[in-house]
Formats: sequence, structure tokens, C-alpha cells
Amino acid sequence: MQRVDFLDGMRETVARMMHGGVFLNVGGEKPNAMTIGWGWIGYAWGKPVFVVAVRPQRHTHGILCRTGEFTVSVPTSQPLRAELAMAGTRSGRDVDKFAGLGLTARPAQLVGAPIVAECGLHYECRTLLVQEMDGACMSPEVLRTNYPEHDFHTLFFGEIAGCYRTRV
Repeated sequence: MQRVDFLDGMRETVARMMHGGVFLNVGGEKPNAMTIGWGWIGYAWGKPVFVVAVRPQRHTHGILCRTGEFTVSVPTSQPLRAELAMAGTRSGRDVDKFAGLGLTARPAQLVGAPIVAECGLHYECRTLLVQEMDGACMSPEVLRTNYPEHDFHTLFFGEIAGCYRTRV
């Protein structure tokens, strides 16, 4: 494991979110991974922050609300396209995604959520704020193209407790 500054991995992380996604991982009774393509890395409240967007109907949403911790694992040496596609379409309510994807849930260093061992860049986060989105103040274009059914995301602002690279 090689610790890195959260900013050092930001460009790579954003590029992966834009082109195929990254894994958002939660712990609890049964570890779960889902694909995210939306997220923000920045600085708030004097802390490095990773913001992830999860719709309330997703299995991951309830786990995030209960545990208050998550990790984000970024594929680096291999794209993991098929795994990301499946993690984004199947529910953890119905299937053990790690076993079903042939991925390894490895314990994180600082939080209870696992990391995906097959990924080379990881963020470990503790939730600072949970904010439900509201369409009342949203651009009509964003509302029309992303939320025609008003199924708004919840934003989870996680303090980045650790960021590191692992060998894959």
C-alpha cells in the first residue's frame, strides 16, 4: 500500500467516473459494491471530501445511512468493464456482487467498508453530511434529462480518511 494525497488521484478518478465508472463499496452484514459515474472530490469544512450520489431505492443507500462509511475503488491497471456494468445493473439485495463479479472484498485500513482488491486506487470515507436533492432549485434542463420521474439522488459527503494505491 502506498499512501497518496487525495488530489493526486483525482484526475484519474474523475476520468474513470466519466468513462465506465468506479466502485462505491459499503460494509455491514454483507459487503456490497455498486457502480457510480457521478461524484465530486474537493475540500469542505477544512477536510478533504468525496461526495457520492445514490438514489434512495438502491440497496447501497440504506447501508450507507446505517453505517456512515464507504470506500471508492478505482480500476487502474485493468478496466473491469464487465464487472462495473454488472455492479451497476444488479442489486445487492438479490446477489452477492463480490462473489457474482469474481471480485475480492478486502478489508479497508480505516473504515468498515471493504475495498475492491482488483482496483489500484482507493478512498476511505466517513460520512459528514447526508443531503437529499430537491428539484425545486434544479435547472429545468437537469431536471428534464436526469430526473423525469423525480427520483432524486441523496448526496453523501464523506471525509476522505485515507487515500492509497495498491498493487493489482
